[in-house]
This record gives sequence, structure tokens and C-alpha cells, in this order.
Amino acid sequence: MDGIKIVSTGYYVPPRVVTNDDFAKKIDTSDEWISTRTGIKTRHFTEGEDTTDLAFKACENALKDIDKSQVGMILVASITNTYFTPSTACLLQERLGLDEEVFALDINAACSGFEYALSLARSYMHFCKKKYAIVVGAETLSSIMDFTDRSTCVLFGDGAGAVVLEKADALYLDYHGARGQADPLFASREEGYMRMQGREVFRFATSSIAECIEHLTKEAHLTYDDIDYFVLHQANGRIISHVYKKLKIPSEKFYINLDRYGNTSGASVPLALAEMNEKGMLKRGMKIMLVGFGGGLAYGANLLEW
Repeated sequence: MDGIKIVSTGYYVPPRVVTNDDFAKKIDTSDEWISTRTGIKTRHFTEGEDTTDLAFKACENALKDIDKSQVGMILVASITNTYFTPSTACLLQERLGLDEEVFALDINAACSGFEYALSLARSYMHFCKKKYAIVVGAETLSSIMDFTDRSTCVLFGDGAGAVVLEKADALYLDYHGARGQADPLFASREEGYMRMQGREVFRFATSSIAECIEHLTKEAHLTYDDIDYFVLHQANGRIISHVYKKLKIPSEKFYINLDRYGNTSGASVPLALAEMNEKGMLKRGMKIMLVGFGGGLAYGANLLEW
């Protein structure tokens, strides 16, 4: 048994919805400009809640039918942690009422954080005596936005998604990489805001996603037809459409919810999975490929059976 399976999911987004028209009232932009270039129509912003609050609510939803005493690991993928220290994972251990004997760790791999965390969880679980691991992606990106910079502030949103994992004799493969480049996408301690070079990130994203999909499909001795869904980091609609057109994969295999949530970084893939599960789209035995890409420049992908 060297694979994993997702046994439950949960997500949470703050109640405040910010539309493109809301931005147009404050900066030089419009709903048409944003939606045609990104596919984003709305996003959610926190009002008083921090990253730990969002992560907690997503985890609570995922843990509704889970024996918490059997949770041996909690990993949090985030770039907007509540504190430098302690970790958000440690705070969640106490708030969720988990045993002290739990592996609690935060991971900063930006928009690939959830995919990196899944791989780490899978590796650790086969040495852990307990049955379950929790992996959560959570972000309050509104806290690091420069709302005078129309090229970035309209792209991002706040939210959290969580999955509970169990060891399984099932398909699991992963693929990761990093290019060690800060300039295309970064948030500095000094300034505190997210900065991005959109064209360079677009080129990196489209090439790295295709590389991940091609690599894992080949390693698994599968075809694109064998994969039921591709769940990509929800950064930009043009990125996703470029990939499925380039690889000649039906668009129906790519789940998209960025129109409602924007780019939620490490939260985007688990949030999408939780929505898909809630809608009954995911059935046992389905083959799902998850792909993240972003700051680092880092990329990561997981191929697993639902």
C-alpha cells in the first residue's frame, strides 16, 4: 500500500463578495477588461478573519465524519500564514482538538503548495501509525494586495480547501520542480505586496502545466482519455484554455471555478476538489490529475485515484 486516497473534503470562503465592478469604482479598470483577460468575475475577501480562521472552517467541514484521534498529520499550504511563528498547522492542531502526537507543518510553495503537501503527506503516512492526514490550502491574499496596482489586485481572492487522506493500495504518482526565480512573482518583506510579471508567468505556467501532464501520463502508461479530470491551479482562464487546446484534451475534463473565486493560490486546487465532490462529480476509481504552478517559480502535480 504505497498510494493515498482522499476520503473527505471541505472548503470555506469568506462571505464578502467583491465584483469586478467594485474594482472599477476605485481603479482604472472594468468588468470587461478583467473578465476577458482572466475569466474572473468575482472573488471573496475576508473581513476580520485570518488564514487560520479560514483553514479551520475548511478542516471542520472535511472532518465531520472522521475520527480525529486517528489524525496523525496536518499540513497547511499557505503564503499568508497568521504568524511567522507559530505555524498555522500548530494553531489548527489545538483548535481542531487533535492529539498532541501529530506531525504539524506549514509549507510555502506558493500556488504549488497543495501539490507539494500531498506528496509529503503520502510519504509520511506510510511510516505513521495513525490512519489519517489532513492537507489544507488556505490564503488571505487580500492582505498582501496593492489595491492601486490594477495588474495584480483584481486577480486574487481569499479562501481555503481541505482534504483528509488515508493510505490506500491505489495509483499515486507525483512530479515537482522549481526554477529559483523571484522576479516574475514575489511579495517582499519590505514592501509587503504581491508583484507579478504577467507575461512571464503565463509562459512559465503554460509550459510547466503541459510538462507535468505529459510526464505523469507517460509514467503511468496512460493516455489523456484515461484521466477523468484535470484540476489545475485556478490562476487564469486563458492559461487553462491554452493548455487543453495545446494538448488537444476536451475542455470538459478541466474543472473551472476561478470565475467566482479568482486566484486563491495554494487553496485553489483543494477548494475546487471540495466543490466537485459536493456536486457529486467525483466517483470512486476515477483518475484525477492535480497541477499547481506559481511563485518560485515552482510547479507540482499529483496523479491519483479518487
